[in-house]
Amino acid sequence: MSKELENLDKSYVLSTYARNYVNFKKGINATLYDENGKDYIDFTSGIGVVSVGHGNKQVANAICEQVNNITHISNLYVIEPQAKLAQQIAKLSGYDVATFFANSGAEANEGAIKIARKYGETKFKKKKYKVITLEHSFHGRTITTVKATGQQKFHSPNFAPYPDGFSYDTTIDDIYNSIDDETVAVMIELVQGEGGVQPFEKAAIQELAKFLKQNDIFLIVDEVQTGVYRTGEFLACNLYEIEPDIITLAKGLAGGVPIGAVLTKHKDIFEPGDHGSTFGGNYLSTAAGLAVVNILENYKNSGKLDETIIYYEKKLNEVYERNRDIFLDSVGLGLMRGLRVKDEKTLSDIIKKSLEEGVMVLKAGKNTLRLLPVLTISKEEIDEGFKRLENALSKIS
Repeated sequence: MSKELENLDKSYVLSTYARNYVNFKKGINATLYDENGKDYIDFTSGIGVVSVGHGNKQVANAICEQVNNITHISNLYVIEPQAKLAQQIAKLSGYDVATFFANSGAEANEGAIKIARKYGETKFKKKKYKVITLEHSFHGRTITTVKATGQQKFHSPNFAPYPDGFSYDTTIDDIYNSIDDETVAVMIELVQGEGGVQPFEKAAIQELAKFLKQNDIFLIVDEVQTGVYRTGEFLACNLYEIEPDIITLAKGLAGGVPIGAVLTKHKDIFEPGDHGSTFGGNYLSTAAGLAVVNILENYKNSGKLDETIIYYEKKLNEVYERNRDIFLDSVGLGLMRGLRVKDEKTLSDIIKKSLEEGVMVLKAGKNTLRLLPVLTISKEEIDEGFKRLENALSKIS
């Protein structure tokens, strides 16, 4: 990449990311090309965002057609693709839900917390406002969602004071003892993404959901990363066979156009004026979202998604078994996968060497190599990506 572009970035963009200075110019499905024509197999999909691949023509056509007519009018008027996307989300989820659209996962989680808090304020004689989350969770970067995140490293005094009413438990079993008469909600990820690609046991989740329902406490499931077929079903909730009070989506929903969504079966809690977003659910984002969910519904129904998941798992496990001196465990569900690495330095070396070899991978938690490929990745791209990853591993001392 040119030094000029690197200097431009360093001079004018706030330094909040540890950048890799590669200038990508084009993408086709799970393959990216930089300005020099070098190709990279993308096992990151923009951190689980580009669900139907780079340069997807159907999504591009839907976006272009929409932008040629209307990009944005505000939520003061009905928005046709927004209503249709909300309908599709309800249909694919299998739940009787209504949806509020935002611009990101953090915004979606903010909306979920507001719904729970209003419920706790208006439905009980004594106010309920406390939200229990889990250690190693990640729920966003806003002041409230950072506080909801159960990782101490995110609770920097630089941004204090934080909102109160949040507490963290180590395990699902611990939650029962933490509930008091001011607890309004429990907020969890079914697979902790940033926390190390850690799925929870299905039976434990089902038992918790049953208990919370019996005690009139909301279950909020953060599906920002697991949602939209990432784990093999439209929602990880479908896989776990539970029906939460609130579900949040974002990353994979619009193929790279910023979007967030709050799904809830409690349709009467919010009233006009309780919540809002200027950009949320506009023509552009929901037209893209509608194209994405239609593509993925067909992909799932055809059996191709399940085939891809099985093939990806097989190839991943082959790499894992051949490199047991580096990897401690293989974790995850569907196309949300992780390999536990023996130490943090080795993980850092793997990520660096992988990029040099032309395959893009991610970090999660302290020592997990995270893999979030595009859902439409081809067998050829899977083979080439793992070949390049093994080349990188062979150069780790």
